[in-house]
Amino acid sequence: MFSLKLQTDLRADQTAIYLVESPETFDQRGLSQAELAYLTERYQHKKTITMLNRYTQQIYVVCPEQTPLPAPAHKRLESFRNMGYEVFQNLKAEKVTTVTIQFYPKLKAEGMAFVEGLMLSSYQFLKYRGEAEKEKNVLQNIEIICEETTQAELDELLTLTKANFLTRHLVNEPFSFLTATQFSAEIVQAGKEAGFEVEVFEKSKIESLHMAGLLAVNAGSVQPPTFTIMEYKPENAQNTQPIVLVGKGVVYDTGGLSLKPTPMSMDYMKCDMAGGGMMVGVMYAIAKNKLPLHVVGLIPATDNQPSATAFAPGDILKMMNGKTVEVLNTDAEGRLILADALCYAQRYKPMLVIDAATLTGASVRAVGEVAASLMSTADRETTQKLMQVGEEVYERLIEFPLWDEYGEHLKSDIADITNLGKSEAGQISAGKFLEYFTSYAWMHIDIAGTAYLHAPSKYRGKYATGYGVRLLYHFLKNMVA
Repeated sequence: MFSLKLQTDLRADQTAIYLVESPETFDQRGLSQAELAYLTERYQHKKTITMLNRYTQQIYVVCPEQTPLPAPAHKRLESFRNMGYEVFQNLKAEKVTTVTIQFYPKLKAEGMAFVEGLMLSSYQFLKYRGEAEKEKNVLQNIEIICEETTQAELDELLTLTKANFLTRHLVNEPFSFLTATQFSAEIVQAGKEAGFEVEVFEKSKIESLHMAGLLAVNAGSVQPPTFTIMEYKPENAQNTQPIVLVGKGVVYDTGGLSLKPTPMSMDYMKCDMAGGGMMVGVMYAIAKNKLPLHVVGLIPATDNQPSATAFAPGDILKMMNGKTVEVLNTDAEGRLILADALCYAQRYKPMLVIDAATLTGASVRAVGEVAASLMSTADRETTQKLMQVGEEVYERLIEFPLWDEYGEHLKSDIADITNLGKSEAGQISAGKFLEYFTSYAWMHIDIAGTAYLHAPSKYRGKYATGYGVRLLYHFLKNMVA
């Protein structure tokens, strides 16, 4: 990971990036008339990024296209993140190790978004690459020149980027490494680094708590399940009741006896713990940046395998809250282990519970890869605040209702509910299933389309995106702002 530091001036031989409103605001930068003319011509042709090669120094001028009507603030900031991505591709190709970025205070928000996009674009997962050292990005130092930017703000942004990378690392790890036990060990290590407490329940403790969903999903595996509790409770916490974060931790999902097809399905199911990975990243950012909030994270973890001992369609499970569930499909397993965690969350008398999971293909079909599905029983103001933050950081949410009629999709003739709804509105019936295990203000985020991408998407990259870390961090930060 690189350093991110404030700087007061620029060396003549150093790669520089200037963020300006128009070429006219650049006339005091020591450019020659020829360079200014070239910059102006590029600007007139709607080129937002211009590189000036001085052989001993490269200068990048980022000058956004002016439109008759200003873009909404969140779209403008996203355009700067994407420009950060574009510039990083050049820095990577040129093997630049140190870069200085300068922007005026009036462009501070845009400048910070640009830096964020540039840093997020640098993510790599090279653990299993034979020539990792040759492929590694060489950028080491990012220096910022802006009068109204503080080092504390840069440190916060760098930590949030590290948290995003932590989540992406966890999600990109193969099941051959990241078993449920190893997932918990990685969380313990993250807690030590960031400063939050971690407790890991092993199978005997899970059995004593009657976590029927987690035990059923784990029944076909040779690997034991875990239930990991993360807690950050600073002395200056402003909330008397904790916020509880719940993340699905299915470290590998074959579908169980309801076996998945392999192409573009089971072959990528190492990512089915992305909800759990997301919550680890959020806890890391909260603790490392010392937000004055009492936050608890719960991660039920297991793999889902077919075997002679696996749970089967037709089985009846008696859950922690006494509700019985008829299993119609063993590939609808994430909701079963989340139900245990949502029941356990009640012990904390929480002010709010938020869960995240790669839960349904229905969410992908409904909103694609550009947003996550949201369902909420929290008050409208809280729900809208989360959605507003989603716009601001461009990790967007689309809300779906939890109307009573969707509960009809889960009716069973021999149990209280089934674990599978109709083919229509599948992401809603999955959320409705989870609602049965809540008795507090609660929000459910289905990240199936956003957590793991099969093609590159600018600063989000390819495969694990770390979606949701920035979203929940800023949402929780706003609670104490």
